[in-house]
Amino acid sequence: MASTCYDGIGELITNVPELGDGSPLGVRHDAAVLVADGEVVWVGDRGGAPAADERVDVEGRCVLPGFVDSHSHLVFGGDRAAEFAARMAGEAYAAGGIRTTVTATREASELELLGRARRLVAEMQRQGTATIEIKSGYGLDVATERRSLEVAAQLTDEVTYLGAHVVAPEYVDDPDGYVELVTGEMLTACAPLARWIDVFVEDGAFDADQARAILGAGAAHGLGARVHANQLRPGPGVQLACELGAASADHCTHLTDDDVTALADADTAATLVPGADFCTRSPVYPDGRRLIDAGATVALASDCNPGTSFTSSLPFVIALAVRECGLTPSEAVWAATAGGAAALRRRDVGHLGVGARAALTVVDAPSHLHLAYRPGVPLTRPLTKPPTPAKRR
Repeated sequence: MASTCYDGIGELITNVPELGDGSPLGVRHDAAVLVADGEVVWVGDRGGAPAADERVDVEGRCVLPGFVDSHSHLVFGGDRAAEFAARMAGEAYAAGGIRTTVTATREASELELLGRARRLVAEMQRQGTATIEIKSGYGLDVATERRSLEVAAQLTDEVTYLGAHVVAPEYVDDPDGYVELVTGEMLTACAPLARWIDVFVEDGAFDADQARAILGAGAAHGLGARVHANQLRPGPGVQLACELGAASADHCTHLTDDDVTALADADTAATLVPGADFCTRSPVYPDGRRLIDAGATVALASDCNPGTSFTSSLPFVIALAVRECGLTPSEAVWAATAGGAAALRRRDVGHLGVGARAALTVVDAPSHLHLAYRPGVPLTRPLTKPPTPAKRR
């Protein structure tokens, strides 16, 4: 069993309080980590590790768990740069913009979809992201949704069926008919490839009753629930996610006091995607400070997609969350690692305790504070090879 010791770590973020300074980040200085057979097997003081087959000197840099990106849309065709330019010129964003990508995705071959998605995954990994959730949602017909999930399953073990992104163009005058398709033939074709089911609860997408039916049908097929919630205005998405025990309510830009209370009381993470608010010129950002102070679990994700958040950079998202969402730099790093793991209900990633996947990211700086302090600077890279997708169902 080959082993490697990563030594000379100036600041180690473990996300295990008892391994470090007692804070949520579990910060340990002058540290070392021993990994073997793809897992963390020892954490301790610099120079104190057991014998290893290989030693890597990190030379005083910061090391943290690989980022966990729990919300992305990487399987798509086409380009929406013109739509982005129009928004920057003052046009408002509406949920129906998703349909712009549908035709191009349907026309693309599986090889073309896989090639683009693979490039985006590699882009994420180069920046230190180790765990990536990928959704379908740009096919909106049985064949393309299944093809999208087949692509996603080659790249990650966190695959989400999002047939309920918006109503397909063919069903614009029959939304209930589309819900029947999403919960029937399409679900039957797609469920074997997915771990999760998601629904966009918003004006222009799906209402609470439709979403309840969709998530219930997914549960009957063994799929865990996720919800696009409260992105454009207050609505029922967050409350529904908490009621149904969804792993995550994503966006959470417009929350009432009752929504915040529900998230604080439920085992549902509030996944903030401030890259989307940045790219849509939203007048408001999610109030992460309010959520954390209430006791909710907060995650950060890229929402990488062609229309509203075409970024693969979680360091950029961390900087946005600190600047616009009220998180401290430490809270933002936790949200992009342990928070993302909570949003995926994973205990093997997002931390560097013994038994965790050996997914280590190095920061070319002495402290995690530099991720928000130096926005846009390419400071992060993986120390360890990203794990190969495994069959989790």
